[in-house]
Amino acid sequence: MKEIKITERNFMFSLHRPFEQLDCDLNIGLILGERHNFVIDTGFGSGSVAPVISKVKENRKPVVVINTHSHWDHIWGNCAFENSIIIAHPLLRKYTDWDSDIAKHSSYISGEAVKCLPNMTFEDVLHFPEDHVTIFHSPGHTADCISVYDECDKILYAGDNIGDTPSHPVPYIGTDIPTFERMIEIYKKYPFETCISGHNIPQGRDILERMSNALEDSWKKQIAQYGMPV
Repeated sequence: MKEIKITERNFMFSLHRPFEQLDCDLNIGLILGERHNFVIDTGFGSGSVAPVISKVKENRKPVVVINTHSHWDHIWGNCAFENSIIIAHPLLRKYTDWDSDIAKHSSYISGEAVKCLPNMTFEDVLHFPEDHVTIFHSPGHTADCISVYDECDKILYAGDNIGDTPSHPVPYIGTDIPTFERMIEIYKKYPFETCISGHNIPQGRDILERMSNALEDSWKKQIAQYGMPV
């Protein structure tokens, strides 16, 4: 994993590894807050978060893990934080099929991937005021997607609500166009300047306009290739 310093308190740990049908990055976020260290997604297993753990050991604050959604490449490293708070939307448990995903994608496991689901959920918005961090429900890529906003540095962590590569701003949509459009409108309420996603390079605020412009064409191509989401 390559450590990329975004600001004094925001970091992105990135690994370039082709997986599934995609040739893109796997990104894990880190916010060094006033009271907590926030780890955003945990990758392919404990090996994915090893450099993140080394980083947070430097300041000895409690760790809060945030799973942006239920997909396996964002939650398998949870076991490295089994004694920490792990936050997700309640729908994550409904959508996670841990054993089946392990069987299908075992070649991607890094370190250990022992089943460890979130131990704290919320419905709409969750604030950490002393850290200046807000976590909010943002269904789009999936119905359980949540996002993280650092108001100090105006950075939005969008998980997979952003497309996987610079030329594809819209991700696979597991909900529908109206839901995805509402997600874009939710993002507009936050004055972010930088957007960090699960697989893409960091984006500017113009990503919202580019997603809006590309949405209909992306949806048509998705239906042609995969059919309607279920």
